[in-house]
Amino acid sequence: MDSTNSFKQALAAGRPQIGLWLALANGYTAEIAASAGFDWLLIDGEHAPNDVRSILGQLQAVAPYAGHAVVRPVEGHVATIKQLLDIGARSLLIPMVETAEQAASLVAAVRYPPHGVRGVGSAIARVSRWNQQADYLERADESICMLLQVESRRGIEHLDAIAATDGVDGVFFGPADLAASLGHRGRPDTPEVQRAIEDGIARVIAAGKAPGILTTDPALARRYLRLGALFVAVGVDASLLAKATRDLAASFK
Repeated sequence: MDSTNSFKQALAAGRPQIGLWLALANGYTAEIAASAGFDWLLIDGEHAPNDVRSILGQLQAVAPYAGHAVVRPVEGHVATIKQLLDIGARSLLIPMVETAEQAASLVAAVRYPPHGVRGVGSAIARVSRWNQQADYLERADESICMLLQVESRRGIEHLDAIAATDGVDGVFFGPADLAASLGHRGRPDTPEVQRAIEDGIARVIAAGKAPGILTTDPALARRYLRLGALFVAVGVDASLLAKATRDLAASFK
């Protein structure tokens, strides 16, 4: 397995990456999505019914394609992060980050000692091709792309410090949770929420990091891209399937 991370390199170079959310928790549908040509695919372990084994299956399904797999665990748990890295995840999106201290602890979780706390077990792991990649331990830390989600009032208050944390590659804004935290549950289009997101994008850029977001509104996605967002997910597989099947049924009934 190549130790380079093309997604991380693209973000560092300022090249916008267009993505799709994978919530169906299935390798077959993940491969269909991977064949569509997106730059990145988010395998969701927070709100989708995924575990380490199902995430592994999806990583294997999308591996032959150009789209880069990003994995979101259910939370920033050190042991879970270790498992995801060992099965081959190179880019992680950690939900609900609210402080610089939390950000620093998550960075430590993806780095080997002495710079972090990641357990050394790559000899029996997919990520090193079961020790066939002889220099994996030397190059592993630099190959990981660490993306943190800021999606609460407290996170916004600490955004500058979170984004400035060494080892953080990008900050992703979660519109739904942020809207709820700001008192607008179910209404992420509220002006206060949108102002917080747009100001947040500018602050992340000022810190030299990559801003990201998910929206299924094409006009809004293009607006975020114009504002400088670099990793933007523009759809969700489950939502696309649900809408297409409903529309098809309605057209005949």
